[in-house]
Amino acid sequence: MTQQTREERLESTLKILHSAVDGIKATVIVNIDGLLVAAYPPGDEENPHENPTSSPQVAAMSATLIGLAERTLGRLAQGDLERLLMEGEEGVMVVYPAGRASLAVLAEKDARLSYILGATKKAAADVAQILGY
Repeated sequence: MTQQTREERLESTLKILHSAVDGIKATVIVNIDGLLVAAYPPGDEENPHENPTSSPQVAAMSATLIGLAERTLGRLAQGDLERLLMEGEEGVMVVYPAGRASLAVLAEKDARLSYILGATKKAAADVAQILGY
């Protein structure tokens, strides 16, 4: 039996998340510096709209949002960030901390949010464990 690399384990975690919950369009793991760690489906440089979350700009924005949310909650004495949820006209984005990284999920507007939240929380814990955080 061959042992999987960290990259393979992260990609497997993202694939499982996609297959477990209907309505997930894209997922990305971003480190605290805003660098892309992994994305599913993988990005296509020739067609960046195929998976918009896999762009470096979205990775940097996700890290910035998490940082701002953590500082805001700290300033307001509301405890640690559990998740960041943004709802738009066309979809939903949820971001969970995963140790010193974060897991962002882009979902369809009509997706069952409770399932996405539960599955993403578990996947974020798996990501933190894989990355050793």
